Amino acid sequence: MHMSRPLIFIVAFVSLGCTSLKRDRVDELFQAYAGENPGAAVMIIHKGSILLERYYGLAELEHKIPVTAQTNFRLASVTKQFTAMSILQLMDSGRLTFETPLDSIFPELPAYVSDINYGQLLHHTSGLIDYEALIPDSATIPVRDLDVLEMLMEVDSTYFSPGSDYSYSNGGYALLALTVERLWGTSFPEYLKQNIFDPLNMTGSVAFVSDQNEVMNRAYGYNIVMDRIEYSDQSMTSSVLGDGGIYSSVSDMYKWDQALYGTGLVSEAYMDSAFTPWLETYGCGWRIEDYKGNKRISHTGSTCGFRTVYQRFPDSEFSVIILTNRRDPGVQYLAEALTDIYLLEE
Repeated sequence: MHMSRPLIFIVAFVSLGCTSLKRDRVDELFQAYAGENPGAAVMIIHKGSILLERYYGLAELEHKIPVTAQTNFRLASVTKQFTAMSILQLMDSGRLTFETPLDSIFPELPAYVSDINYGQLLHHTSGLIDYEALIPDSATIPVRDLDVLEMLMEVDSTYFSPGSDYSYSNGGYALLALTVERLWGTSFPEYLKQNIFDPLNMTGSVAFVSDQNEVMNRAYGYNIVMDRIEYSDQSMTSSVLGDGGIYSSVSDMYKWDQALYGTGLVSEAYMDSAFTPWLETYGCGWRIEDYKGNKRISHTGSTCGFRTVYQRFPDSEFSVIILTNRRDPGVQYLAEALTDIYLLEE
């Protein structure tokens, strides 16, 4: 009887010590984001509980505003999973299917799109020409989704026969956002608010349009050149919404992560479709791969002033979210390091 109390104390002490050592390792990994540097928000989720959350550096350097759980970073291409979910919701309600031809929604597009369908757009197998390569060098006004449509009206071919190969396409996801607007009758930001953000209580998340809405608790983007920090928040493509225009926080992304285990957003069949790859390893807004023997569903985001990564290991109900407001370096290696520390070393 009397021996149990010291034993429990020792076990608890060892457990706390291990937790502290792991956090020290995390702090060391994110040392470059700490202090008065562009920062990072980090969250690890395990079986519905927040296993770790750490916040480093500044969301806005001029006024020394620190990164917090509510800081909203530009997600860049992590946006694509929300765009894809919007399309899957429209499919779930019978408004279109994977086989729906692109030109049935956009009859103004040239004949070269006649063999492209929505399944191919979602899975990057359409062969659409990269719109980034079509932006004139003389352009001074940032491109928006409608501009992408107009650019694609000026070309007459695809990289390959639709459905025959894989080529990552930001333009395809711009067309998906425009499809939501045509079929739902509201703007893409409003659709997201009504059908994803509000239902999940993702109160800070927004598809940002500079003259129409605002980002609360906004992180601004930077680039570090040698020892100099440069403001680097927007580029010529930052205003395209479907491929990368959402801002969100780790707090809101936690709610999104948990919703993906249920059927509140779409039916089970369409949720499964989101995580089922066509060619290569790409589902609907997600990369599906193996990481050290574990199924990983993930996406990274990269833009002029932000790097993001979101990795899920559904068999373990384990997720890692890292949002940063600096151009480089990439952060996938950090997510993998956290996975090693908190999942694979367990």
